[in-house]
Amino acid sequence: MNTSYSQSNLRHNQILIWLCVLSFFSVLNEMVLNVSLPDIANDFNKPPASTNWVNTAFMLTFSIGTALYGKLSDQLGIKRLLLFGIIINCFGSVIGFVGHSFFPILILARFIQGAGAAAFPALVMVVVARYIPKENRGKAFGLIGSIVAMGEGIGPAIGGMIAHFIHWSYLLLIPMMTIITVPFLIKLLKKEVRIKGHFDIVGIILMSVGIVFFMLFTTSYNISFLIISILSFLIFVKHIRKVTEPFVEPALGKNISFIIGVLCGGLIFGTVAGFISMVPYMMKDVHQLSTAAIGSVIIFPGTMSVIIFGYIGGLLVDRKGPLYVLTIGVTFLSVSFLIAAFFLEVTPWLLTIILVFVFGGLSFTKTVISTIVSSSLKQKEAGAGMSLLNFTSFLSEGTGIAIVGGLLSVRLLNQKLLPMDLDQSTYLYSNMLFLFTGVVVTSWLITLNVYKRRQIQFKS
Repeated sequence: MNTSYSQSNLRHNQILIWLCVLSFFSVLNEMVLNVSLPDIANDFNKPPASTNWVNTAFMLTFSIGTALYGKLSDQLGIKRLLLFGIIINCFGSVIGFVGHSFFPILILARFIQGAGAAAFPALVMVVVARYIPKENRGKAFGLIGSIVAMGEGIGPAIGGMIAHFIHWSYLLLIPMMTIITVPFLIKLLKKEVRIKGHFDIVGIILMSVGIVFFMLFTTSYNISFLIISILSFLIFVKHIRKVTEPFVEPALGKNISFIIGVLCGGLIFGTVAGFISMVPYMMKDVHQLSTAAIGSVIIFPGTMSVIIFGYIGGLLVDRKGPLYVLTIGVTFLSVSFLIAAFFLEVTPWLLTIILVFVFGGLSFTKTVISTIVSSSLKQKEAGAGMSLLNFTSFLSEGTGIAIVGGLLSVRLLNQKLLPMDLDQSTYLYSNMLFLFTGVVVTSWLITLNVYKRRQIQFKS
C-alpha cells in the first residue's frame, strides 16, 4: 500500500513539473518579443501601428483560444487538447523563425503561436484540479502561479539579451522547448471519456470577426473595418439569444455591476499593456538605449515586483476591502504616468522606478477586479462569468497594444499639446501618458460609483 501511494505521489509530482514547464514557456512566449518591437519596426521599416501586430496577433488568438479550449475540454478531453496546443505552438515557432524576414508570415506565425499557447492557461489548472490530490492543490496552484510570475519577470530580460546579442528572430524558437513535455504527458495523463455536447461554432466565428475588424480599425482607422465589426457584434448578440448553449451567456449582459467591472477592468488592463508595449519605443527614441538595456535594466525590475505586490494586494483586499485597494492601484498607475510625462527626458533610470509602481498598480487592480466581479455574480453565473472575465482580460491587453500602436502613428499626438517645456522627442509620449492617465482615472471613478451605489457586500 505504501508502494502504491509512493508511485501515485511520484506521478502527481511529475505531472506538476511538466505543467510548470508549460506555464513558464507560455508566459515567456507572450513577453519576450515586446522589448524587440523597435528592432522589428526598423528591420521592416514599419510604423508602430503595424509592428505592434506582432504582439496583438498573439494576444488575439490567445484570448479567443483560452475561451475555446475551456469550452471544449469536456467534449474532446484535456489530454488531447493540451497535446494539440503544444504541437500548434511549436509549429507556429518554426514558421515564424523560417519566414521571419517576411512580415505577413511573421504575423501569421504569431497567430498560430497564440492559438497553441492558449491551451496552457485554459487547461493547466483543470489538470491540477483533476490529477493533484485535494490536500496538495493549494501548493500546486501556488507553485504554478510563482512560475508564471517568474516567466513574466525574466521574459523581457531574456528577450532583450537575445535580440541584442544574436537576433530577435531566435526568440520565436523559445516555445519549441515545450515539445519536451509531450512524451511525458502522453504517459502520465489518462485517456479520457469524451462527453457529447453542443459547441457554438457560429457564435465564436461572429465574435472573432468582430474583434479582428475592430483591432484592424484601431490601427488603420478605416471606417469600413469599424462598420463590419459593429455588424458582426450585433449579429452575435442576436445569435446568442437564440441558441441553447451560447458561447457567451446573454443573461450576464443584464448584470450591470458585472459588465461595468469587466469593461472598466479591461480598460485599465489594456491601457497598462499598451503602455508597456510603448516603453521600448520611448527608450529608443528619447534615450537611445540598447534592446538589452531596455529589457534587463528598465523593464525587468518592474515585472519581478509583481510577485511582491500580488501578495500585498491579497492581504489588503482582505483587511481594507477591494475598493480601497483599487484606489491605491489606480493612484500608483496615474501618478506614475504623470511623473513619466513630465520627467521622461531627465534620465532613463527614472522609468525603472516608475515601472515598479506601474506593475504594482496593475497587480492590485487585477486582484480587485477579480474580487468585485465574482462578488457581483450569482452562484449559477460564477463559472460563465469568471470565464468571460479571463477572456476579456487577455483580449483587452491585445486590444490595448493594437490601439497604442495606432496612436503612436497619429501625427497630431506628436505635437506640443501641453504647456510644458519638454524636449521635442518626448512630445508624442508625454501626450500619450496624459491620455493613459485620463483612461485609468475615468475607469476608476465609474467602477467606484457603480459598486458603492449598489452597495455590494464583498466576501473575503
